[in-house]
Amino acid sequence: MKHGMANSLLELMRPYQYTKNFFVFLPAFFAFKLNDPHLMLQAFIAFAAFSLAASGGYVFNDLKDHAEDRLHPEKKHRPIASGRIGIPLALPLMIGLLTAGIALMAFVSLEACRILIFYLVLNTAYTLKLKRIPIVDIAVISTGFVLRLLVGSAVTQIELSHWIIVMTFLLSLFLSLAKRRDDVIIYLKTDQSMRKAAEGYNLKFLDNAMIMSASIVVLAYILWSISPQVVETLGSDSLYLTSVFVVLGVLRYMQIAFVEEKSGNPSRILLKDRFVQLVLIGWVGSFIWILYL
Repeated sequence: MKHGMANSLLELMRPYQYTKNFFVFLPAFFAFKLNDPHLMLQAFIAFAAFSLAASGGYVFNDLKDHAEDRLHPEKKHRPIASGRIGIPLALPLMIGLLTAGIALMAFVSLEACRILIFYLVLNTAYTLKLKRIPIVDIAVISTGFVLRLLVGSAVTQIELSHWIIVMTFLLSLFLSLAKRRDDVIIYLKTDQSMRKAAEGYNLKFLDNAMIMSASIVVLAYILWSISPQVVETLGSDSLYLTSVFVVLGVLRYMQIAFVEEKSGNPSRILLKDRFVQLVLIGWVGSFIWILYL
């Protein structure tokens, strides 16, 4: 296989989106059990399985939307939309990725496998219909992040607190609203709607919804960090100090959305934005300091 074709196939799988699947590790992270090698192995296998299956879902999405993607200023460069990868090659790749992901997840946990299958069914419904329904579309995306969290809980046997579930849903809702804001900006600039659901939004609604969800995320995080259960588990009441990085991260993302108007791809922002990366490192580092040092 030519080098260019291999790169196109890899691009079709969207490995940069795997950053979303790190939510699988959050149950162990918030339970302060990252130093347990067995749990980390289970979580890593689940991460790999979810990534494979998610790639299969991305291929399905590109197969379904390749005609629509050709109208988008960025998505028109995707392998299928641009014609670099044909349907006869993409279809077996999709089947192989989905099969491998489901099989690997079943190997580590049948409960997690059932959650993954539900995610794939929901993702298929999203691609076929739900992403065209305003509000429902962002709710489905946010539910996908919660399902990743539940997979991590299933494979590590760590019970999730209601705070973690609420924070995950609202944070992903915040990111989804930012994506829709980007779609509306493109529509205003080009007079061409990139998504049917974007016609059900406007900037005033999205800006207010983002502010609301961001505020609740920060509040929920602070309440979790000072909750008696967390203080008792850590033997310290200092975890609230990490909320500084949460606030900075949310503010930076709002700056990207409201000022720079480049919030269409959260995964790429995480991989490229130095401020976001430094805040994330500071947040994780402060956790390690409080927990172990």
